[in-house]
Parts: sequence; C-alpha cells; structure tokens
Amino acid sequence: MPYSTRNGPSIHYQIAGEGAPIVLVHANPFDHRLWMYQTARWSAFHTIVSVDIRGYGRSAKPESPFTLGDMAADVIGVMDDLGIARAVIGGCSVGSGMALLMGLDHPERCAALVLVGGASRPSVNVAARVAGYAGDVRDYQHKHLRECTAPGFGDTQLGAWLLNMFNERADTLSGASIGQIFRARGSADMQPRLAGMRPPVIVVNGEHDMSRPRNLSPTPCTLSFAAQATLARSRTPGTSTPPCCRFSPVTVSGAAPSAIARARQRRSRSRAHRNAGN
Repeated sequence: MPYSTRNGPSIHYQIAGEGAPIVLVHANPFDHRLWMYQTARWSAFHTIVSVDIRGYGRSAKPESPFTLGDMAADVIGVMDDLGIARAVIGGCSVGSGMALLMGLDHPERCAALVLVGGASRPSVNVAARVAGYAGDVRDYQHKHLRECTAPGFGDTQLGAWLLNMFNERADTLSGASIGQIFRARGSADMQPRLAGMRPPVIVVNGEHDMSRPRNLSPTPCTLSFAAQATLARSRTPGTSTPPCCRFSPVTVSGAAPSAIARARQRRSRSRAHRNAGN
C-alpha cells in the first residue's frame, strides 16, 4: 500500500491507469474513495492518483495545528515521490482549496485545476464543524455526510450505501485532527490572490453545493465567487467581457450533460473567435 512521507506525515494514496496524470484531492469528511467513479472512468486514459488527505483514510491524523499550505505540500510530496513534475489537479471542498493554493504557490506543477464545490474564501462554518467533531465522531460524520449530498440522496439505496461506506470506518478517525483541517481551511483567504492565477481553471458547483451562493438560480453557467473575483480583476476598462478568463465556471444541475455541453460549445466559440482575431 503506497505512502508518502516526503512532507512529514504519512500520506496514503492510490494509483490507477496510465497516461497524462490527474491528481485528485477529496473533500471533508470523505477519503480517496470519493473519486472511485471518476477513477474507474478516467483511468482508461490517464494515470489517476487519489490521495487520502491528512486526517482521513489511511493517512496520518495529526492533532497539532497545521496550515492549508502544509496540506497542499503533502500532495506535492506525493507527486515528488511518483516523479510527477506536472499534473491536472482536481479537488473537492477542502481539496478544492488545496488545489487552488497549489495553483497559486506552485503553478509550474499544475497543468490545470478543476475546483469542485469550493471557494477562495474561508468557510463561515468552521467553529460549528470543530465543535461537532469534538463530540461523537461517528454520529457527527454521518450527519455531515448527509449535509454534503443532495436532499434525500442519503435515503436512497445507493446514497445510503455510499454514505455508510465512509461512515463505517469512523472509529479510525480523530475528531481533533478533523478539527485542525477545518481550522487550517478557515484561516486561508485566497481571494485577494486570484488575479495572479496562472494555470487554467474550471470551477464546478453542483446545484446543492454549500459553496454556491444561495441567491443564484441553478443556471448552467453560474459564476462562483472565485470566478467572479478573477473576472473583475481581468476585465478591460470600458468593456463587459474580460479579454482573458482563466476561470471557466460551470454549475451542474439536473440538466448536467446539456449544461456542460453548452459550456463546451461556448468555450469553443470563444476560442474560435480569439483565433480569428489573431
């Protein structure tokens, strides 16, 4: 079973497939298996590296304070151990924050970023999560897992099976370590740095994602806070369209396939328009 200790803590990861590498970083309160469906599909074309972030799965569970930068460095350490100089980095929730920070601090290691259900600013829910995990970890993780999925999903046969798959190993978790993860994410505000992002980024928010502004309707291409900030900084004075958008925003709703298809068509038309002007 592969582990990396390049950055200090023992970090477990799994590898599947061959090809251009994609490194996947999961959300609270899951583990690397969050990406099992993506791994099954994408490993036919890519090398997929899915990491257990510190505090989860088979990785170390440090209970002393650490930073989001430390967590991102764990992922860089896995890449170093595997000889991966550059990869597409995909992250969800806190994994999205780690991927975003990697893009800002280590752009040379990031071929592109896929940020799912995340934000550039800290969560306002840190204290409640820390307090929750200070109690019965199994009960609170189960509650948290249900909150991280669409309403009613946990009551379906598939939903119940999936959530139990993560909750059944709750006895291996440390509430104190998970609390430090929330504190680390809660102390990292990356919004002021977004204009300096160099790798291309796609920002994906599900219809029910807690990171998506509640006052927005589930339209196919709703800008996330991160994308809005970057667009505002890259916009040419006197124009309504930025000359170069590093963040491609997509909101996935019930019409996900058609929404993504339309987003791809818009990007293709935009690319063709730019090429025509060169």
